[in-house]
Amino acid sequence: MHWGDLVSLKVAVHGQLVLGIDPAPDHAPLALSAGASPFLRRYTEVLMDAAHALVGFVKFQSAFFEAFGSEGVSELARAIAVAKELDYAVILDAKRGDIGSTAEAYARAYLSPAHAGGTDLEVDCLTVNPFLGPETIEPFVARARDFGKGLLVLVETSNPGSGWLQDQPLEEGSVSELLAGLVARWAEATMGTSGVGAVGAVVGATYPEEASRLRKLMPRSTFLAPGLGAQGGDASALTALATKTGPVLVSASRGIARVEARDEPIETYKALVRDRIVAYTAATSRGQPDA
Repeated sequence: MHWGDLVSLKVAVHGQLVLGIDPAPDHAPLALSAGASPFLRRYTEVLMDAAHALVGFVKFQSAFFEAFGSEGVSELARAIAVAKELDYAVILDAKRGDIGSTAEAYARAYLSPAHAGGTDLEVDCLTVNPFLGPETIEPFVARARDFGKGLLVLVETSNPGSGWLQDQPLEEGSVSELLAGLVARWAEATMGTSGVGAVGAVVGATYPEEASRLRKLMPRSTFLAPGLGAQGGDASALTALATKTGPVLVSASRGIARVEARDEPIETYKALVRDRIVAYTAATSRGQPDA
């Protein structure tokens, strides 16, 4: 399904929350590191099982898998397959971006279906980094045009130092506004039947005023708003920017998956994860849950 149409469908059924999966053994129940199965497998499957039917989107942070070496990449491919079987819309947060044939290779790895030379790392949507120039994003945009794949372009990120570059003034607007103009054009060129383009933007939940300004420039793009929970992002302010042709997805990772006590039994942990998901889902319309 075209990414824009898939987002519209999943939001209507499950809401705007995205389950972020950032596997870190030091912040997980000890029981997930025990037994015959690898930690990554147990961690991802426990979280996806706990969230099933409560959340429509899952976002894997590629770096946390790559930190485990070749085993991690293999487990990432397995987790992607499991997520698809569970009917999640799958986002890979890899922030890829490079020149020429390298960008083409990344696009083929993550966004090409099997019949077009894709791999077992194929996902529905990929985060991409545009700061090497617009031509470095073209191979990814081609997959959006050809296969309806989703892109989330870094425009206004949630980290405290992002303004050092993204808020720099230009002759017309700021760097982030320049990028927003590119995203808007790519969205118009990759439109789905729902009126939502396949190319969207990463706009941090930590900067709601900037997000409001950027929404006017990108009316037909999905926003992914990281920064909810641990980074102090404002969920309600961001989701208020959602429109029929401009959905907003709000991502939470540590705020959902962190443990209160590492000796917590798995079933207790899963119940805690479900409770947090319910709280964060409510927060997207009524403000944030208690920390």
